[in-house]
Amino acid sequence: MSGHRYGTAVARYFEAWNADSAEGIAKAVAAAWAEDGTYTDPLAEAAGHDAIAAVIGAARAQFPGFAFRLLGAVDGHHDIARFGWELVSVADGTAPVAGSDVITLAEDGRIRAVAGFLDRVPPTA
Repeated sequence: MSGHRYGTAVARYFEAWNADSAEGIAKAVAAAWAEDGTYTDPLAEAAGHDAIAAVIGAARAQFPGFAFRLLGAVDGHHDIARFGWELVSVADGTAPVAGSDVITLAEDGRIRAVAGFLDRVPPTA
């Protein structure tokens, strides 16, 4: 499998997470995920474009002024890829949240499933 395939899928993934409007999120989710795609992390579980877009919209609302960025390289084989990410403040560059995700790709290169892990989260008061 081509490494380019994984990089393209992850780039589309970040486009969805960094879209700045409900319409932009919906469009990016449709481009990144297969119709029956899923997203699962410790805080959310979603199936289908609308539910995934809702999870992303909620995260964007919770962290205004932040952007998701790739942390390190994308590693993949067969139809599976893994990568790290950070949630970075646009204002000061701090990254209070970081994680790693494993994605499974459909035949068309879109994401079939995401298993997300939170590696760094801010302390709760």
